[in-house]
Amino acid sequence: MLRRFPLRWPGGPGGALGGAAGTLYVIFIGLPVVALLARAAQQDDLWSAVTGDLALTALRLSVVTSLISIAVVIVGGTPIAYILARSNHWLARVVDGLVELPIVLPPVVAGVAMLMAFGRDGLVGGLLRDAGADISFTTTAVVFAQIFVAAPFYVRSAKLGFQSVALDYEEVSQTLGMSPLATFRRVTLPLAAPAIITGLGLSWARALSEFGATMMFAGNLLGETQTMPLAIMTAMETDLDSALALSALLLAVSVLALAALTLASRRRWTGRV
Repeated sequence: MLRRFPLRWPGGPGGALGGAAGTLYVIFIGLPVVALLARAAQQDDLWSAVTGDLALTALRLSVVTSLISIAVVIVGGTPIAYILARSNHWLARVVDGLVELPIVLPPVVAGVAMLMAFGRDGLVGGLLRDAGADISFTTTAVVFAQIFVAAPFYVRSAKLGFQSVALDYEEVSQTLGMSPLATFRRVTLPLAAPAIITGLGLSWARALSEFGATMMFAGNLLGETQTMPLAIMTAMETDLDSALALSALLLAVSVLALAALTLASRRRWTGRV
């Protein structure tokens, strides 16, 4: 069982400076959120705005596409993260750098790049079009954009989790007769679970909030590619109150989902199932 120690700031000027900086940071982060919720709560038609067709259609599309994206990220990203954590091959280092490229790439640039690759006249898009599979400006393009921008957060976190698991544990497990797959499932994966769950939360939040790449590659089509961030942008052009209501709804969904993932990670970390 992990021992818990009370949180204390270090003494002296450094402690006072750290406390002041921490307080200012909390205010800086929390004030816009409080202002958004307070302004949204002042609306008389808040409930009708968050339960209207625009909000529910965009929210449904965002949730469904982000869950599909995260499923793909988990299936494809977990073995990639494990290989990157265990391999020192030069090719693994190249892949490691490419995996993190979307983190620093501006989302709009990512959308243009995907359009040039998978668009109707793109490098691969032309072949897909001839085969009868148009991707750009469809719901599939939303999933593609979300995977592109969200996958690095999961792979990066999962890789750190796998690196924290000593190789000795895996070697002992296999010495006792367990197969490599069973060792991964029953030893490595549970020990790396907190980092994996953290990466899952970050990746899902990034997919849910994706805007730039989706706008460029999938467009803003109501009921087909208009996710919550795009619906908020559309509402901002004509009705600030609706934009505030949609923003508050997306904020609530994100906070609840991340709180659930944090709780799951903490329970697993302390050994309680």
